[in-house]
Amino acid sequence: MQNKIKQLEELKKTVASLKQQGKTVVFTNGCFDIIHVGHVRLLQEAKTFGDVLVVALNSDSSVKILKGNDRPFVSEEQRSEVVAALEMVDYVVIFNELDPLRIITELTPQVLVKGGDWTIDTIIGRDVVEQAGGKVIPLKFVDGVSSSTIIERILNTHPQVK
Repeated sequence: MQNKIKQLEELKKTVASLKQQGKTVVFTNGCFDIIHVGHVRLLQEAKTFGDVLVVALNSDSSVKILKGNDRPFVSEEQRSEVVAALEMVDYVVIFNELDPLRIITELTPQVLVKGGDWTIDTIIGRDVVEQAGGKVIPLKFVDGVSSSTIIERILNTHPQVK
């Protein structure tokens, strides 16, 4: 599992080698704070578009900025280990920026996949992937399933947790 978690420089070399071998690299990203069925379905479907699935994971500092000071609930080390343990995931890389544009630009995957909460026009990195001849694919959103919804449900059901 740990060998799936890469630093960007090492991952760039790995991805370049995979592309030379004729492999199709699929990329997606997110916080993956509390893993749920929406994440699993996204990753399973993303993997069907190529040979290798790379997941870029927001760092703790970027999750805090994006989701609020009480997030993430799970550290980047633990989140990356959990995501790497999923059989459909080939590589995980952690990034500190608020969006994955730099990593997408550096890796230039042939396929960029995002969950259905993103429209084709709002997917970050779309222009980079399309200019390189790749595809950008928004997947179907799983209604009512998100880390935020799960957290809200827990807090509403167990107000003493607040």
